[in-house]
Amino acid sequence: MKALFLIPVIALSACEAMMVPASAPATAPGATPVTAPVATLDPTPPPPPPAAATTVDDFDTTTEEDKAEALEVTTPVSAELGTTLVTLGSPADPGIWLKTPLVTALTPGRVAYRSNEANVELRPSGGTVGSGSEMSLPAMRVLEIPLTEIAEVTVSRR
Repeated sequence: MKALFLIPVIALSACEAMMVPASAPATAPGATPVTAPVATLDPTPPPPPPAAATTVDDFDTTTEEDKAEALEVTTPVSAELGTTLVTLGSPADPGIWLKTPLVTALTPGRVAYRSNEANVELRPSGGTVGSGSEMSLPAMRVLEIPLTEIAEVTVSRR
């Protein structure tokens, strides 16, 4: 008789195993998943931000030299690709870039915002034209675009 009281306890102890799907990732809580590096035109890309990054300056790992190079807009553009609305992309993705549906392959480009221009790496977003674009944190800072703004920019190929 006493053994009958143990049956529900034993049955309920196995419930957790049933609740976790077999396809669930096997990562420890709080662990950052490893991702493949993003393709880039930069032979020496900036490092990713530290895992403990919390401020804008922590996430912006580009060097002053990289920022100065981005602002060096002396060569003419080869073709204007159009305008797009941009928002802040992943701050954990380093570099000065724009993910946009205006290109289908990684290419050097230039972005203009109001009276500011900067050389950026144009990355294909895979979206349809008109779906908007994402810009890196350093690119938004170089162009002086407020980080919370949805800004209209002009995109050109270099």
